[in-house]
Amino acid sequence: MEQHFVDALKNDDTKLIKVIYGDYRNEFIFFSKKYNIAEADSLDIYQEAFLAIRKHAISGKLQDVNCSFKTYLFGIGKHLIYNKLKEYSSKQSYDLILHKADADYEEITIDASEKLTKEQELLRHYFKQLGKSCQQMLTLSFYRGLTNDEIATLEGYENEAVVRSQKSRCLKTLKNLIKNPLKND
Repeated sequence: MEQHFVDALKNDDTKLIKVIYGDYRNEFIFFSKKYNIAEADSLDIYQEAFLAIRKHAISGKLQDVNCSFKTYLFGIGKHLIYNKLKEYSSKQSYDLILHKADADYEEITIDASEKLTKEQELLRHYFKQLGKSCQQMLTLSFYRGLTNDEIATLEGYENEAVVRSQKSRCLKTLKNLIKNPLKND
């Protein structure tokens, strides 16, 4: 291994460390693309690999290494890429785009050719008086049939209990609007 690289890492030669870091960065990003790693993750992995090789230099582990600096750095990086791939595969994929409307909420349209019942007319009228967040919550839950967990993930709520509580408040508001029409119009 290039001894002047090891010495730079060991002795905190910031000028040379910046040069070394920059020399291999883009090449590593290109190398990692064949593993289908997101670029942001590739950058993180490179940073982590560089820090690991620096720790090895400081601790003296690089004295008997019989390969180039680049080979050793990319070897650490490849190991970290494999760990990231394992992490990717262990995560369940959830496509938010399938459930996300372009607008703040998905408008419910009703075929005007059919006559609505009095209850349906009331529901449509008072639903429009709810705030956007309540309209979105009730639309996702009752119209699109998403679970509380799915809504929490989609809308960024802390957990499904928050969704349940919000949905309950929205339903209560809607019921009050319908029960007390004179106070609300």
